[in-house]
Amino acid sequence: MSGLSIGQVAERTGLSVHTLRFYEREGLLAQPVRRGAAGHRIYDEGDVDWLGVCIRLRASGMPLTDIRRYTELVRAGQGNEAERLEVLREHRERVLAQRHELDECLKLITHKVDIYESRLGLRDHVPDCAPLSQESEPG
Repeated sequence: MSGLSIGQVAERTGLSVHTLRFYEREGLLAQPVRRGAAGHRIYDEGDVDWLGVCIRLRASGMPLTDIRRYTELVRAGQGNEAERLEVLREHRERVLAQRHELDECLKLITHKVDIYESRLGLRDHVPDCAPLSQESEPG
């Protein structure tokens, strides 16, 4: 039986062997992992592609429970696209809120860099940034 070993999948995805086993136990794979004659897991390209989806969803902050729910819907096949869409829309809203918060953090950090570069003579002036440009600002 040809396919990819758990070690090969770990190398290709950047996930540890332990994490791959955990994902399988938690029901995060879109299809059951096949087993060879000796009981070793055998993955295919579809598994690697699906793990790529899981990695992105997890990296963007989707809870494992939501990834499991989405996986269950995918595994169930056609007819539940509206539910899949809802899971992804809800997650997209959370990601957009996180991105907004990170943008605000980046503005503050950039402003602080500008101040210190100006003080060290590495820039001609500090851009006006309303309340953030006050000299009395901590830090």
